[in-house]
Amino acid sequence: MVQRKVPAVVIRRLPMYLRALERLDPKEVPIVSSEDIARMVGTSSGQVRKDLSYFGVFGKHGVGYQVYFLKEELRRILKLDREIKVGLIGAGNLGAALVRYHQKSKDHRPLEIVAVFDIDENKVGKKIADVEIFHMNDLTRKIAELNIRMMILAFPAEGVQAVVDQCIASGVKAFLNFVPVSLKVPEGVKVQTSDVTLELQSLVYYT
Repeated sequence: MVQRKVPAVVIRRLPMYLRALERLDPKEVPIVSSEDIARMVGTSSGQVRKDLSYFGVFGKHGVGYQVYFLKEELRRILKLDREIKVGLIGAGNLGAALVRYHQKSKDHRPLEIVAVFDIDENKVGKKIADVEIFHMNDLTRKIAELNIRMMILAFPAEGVQAVVDQCIASGVKAFLNFVPVSLKVPEGVKVQTSDVTLELQSLVYYT
């Protein structure tokens, strides 16, 4: 059987379903319906069923889904059943805020920010929420040493493509990009860009 290609928008919804399920106690709520999940995440029951159908059959019609089983399957599909090492480039205000927020969040596991990188000599060797700041000169070595496979980009736009190329050559497979530039990456590498300015500008329409 040929597996259907899963749209990126579906992958982005799966963590929402997982978060909703993790709020439920399987002992108190052993079964959950697609309507229940849809209500918790703000979508439709049909959308929930369609999204899950890309990966197999997880529930029974008219009965629902076993909370514990579906939760574990979503973690497996998203590869959250293993430890994920994350790096962050840019120890400025945004980068520091992202690290602190991530470290305090209960939803981040098993994603772990293990290193921050910057060119500022005054910041190198210091820590943000117990995460050490390394010099950019150590980027390639630390990616390999710490087995970093995901990188957060939170630094000025100049030279970002060269940095991304260096990360990819070192084994990084995914980027969360807060830099307002368009990046080119090879097939098999994923970039997800969050442009706060564009998001705010689009929201003005509703004011």
